[in-house]
Amino acid sequence: MIILIINSGSSSIKYQLFNVETTEVLAKGLVDKIGMGDSYLLNKRNDGDEVKLVGEIVDHQAGIEYVLGVLISEKHGSLKSLEELGGVGHRVVHGGETFKESAPINNEVIEKIKAVSDLAPLHNPPNLKGIYAILDFLPDTPQVAVFDTAFHQTMPKFAYMYAIPYSLYKKYGLRRYGFHGTSHHYVSRRACELTGDDYFSQKIISCHLGNGASITAIHNGKSVDTSMGLTPVEGMIMGTRSGDLDLGVLTYIMEKEELDVKEANTLINKHSGILGISGVSSDMREVEKAADEGHERARLALQMYDYRIIKYIGSYSAAMSGVDMIVFTGGIGENADRVRKSVCSKFGYLGLEFDQEKNKGLRGKEAIISKPGSKVKVLVVPTNEELVIAHETVKVLEGNKK
Repeated sequence: MIILIINSGSSSIKYQLFNVETTEVLAKGLVDKIGMGDSYLLNKRNDGDEVKLVGEIVDHQAGIEYVLGVLISEKHGSLKSLEELGGVGHRVVHGGETFKESAPINNEVIEKIKAVSDLAPLHNPPNLKGIYAILDFLPDTPQVAVFDTAFHQTMPKFAYMYAIPYSLYKKYGLRRYGFHGTSHHYVSRRACELTGDDYFSQKIISCHLGNGASITAIHNGKSVDTSMGLTPVEGMIMGTRSGDLDLGVLTYIMEKEELDVKEANTLINKHSGILGISGVSSDMREVEKAADEGHERARLALQMYDYRIIKYIGSYSAAMSGVDMIVFTGGIGENADRVRKSVCSKFGYLGLEFDQEKNKGLRGKEAIISKPGSKVKVLVVPTNEELVIAHETVKVLEGNKK
């Protein structure tokens, strides 16, 4: 079955065309700067063919039309006809408490996604725009919504609740939801395939480290806790996000700097994290380079970054009464051997024996980077969220046929 994966952002559309049987990516691309004067589509086919189409792409409707057009174009296409599509899978960021698993898209599901959009006002509305566009152009092609939050719906209530008046939870759904669910799900299962361990009997801590970052505790195949909360700003120090922060600090800053809610939100989401501490960049590579050259704030940013990871791994190990496996993924997790070394060096007391040579210089490849006798296995597993969305789409569609 051939599945089209759509990830609609506020001004962009990322897409991949999958042959699910062979796990082959037939084509992938990006529609960027939607609604701006210099918008374009970049399409890359699996045989190396690449094309960039520049034009006035005024909205997501036009963007999807560009995507469908290039996929069946005679020169750059991967399909003879759109009838070859078995379905379309959409990444939807927030499913609230409504969606505990992926769902076939119909009018009822659309209304439920709209109902929880207040929890992700920057993400769910553009996700819906992608859904609406496919409905217009391919009304007979089945669509499936795959939610970032669904994997974390197995968390126990004592882990996801906040210590605020319970009435506010009931009124607004204020609780920990977590994100990067498809990534944590994929890499934790893939890690067990690489080691030969039973996924449903393991205690796994999955570290998705990128510009956005989260850590998840997975016990016997289920997410039992995760670092991101109601929004993606909680938890890890990230590229431009503060991560965990004393709320009193925020209210103090708002009072002293005379910031309104929108400005405060911008402060903790766009100007904090690695960028805010270092004053250099939100890019880990640039910060590491500056630290190597003696930049003190860059060094501090790296120390704080590593320390936060270490604290989360330690706390989740305690929460699960141990850990069998630590998995690194995401742009930093897959490529920053310095981070992996710094973090893993702190867990010798758990019986973790780290292999410095296997780790050194490892970039974006699957690998076991703990020693054979290590009680805690450490792996690097490049994430593949699109593949998870493709498989989830097929699972839902096949389930509907039964």
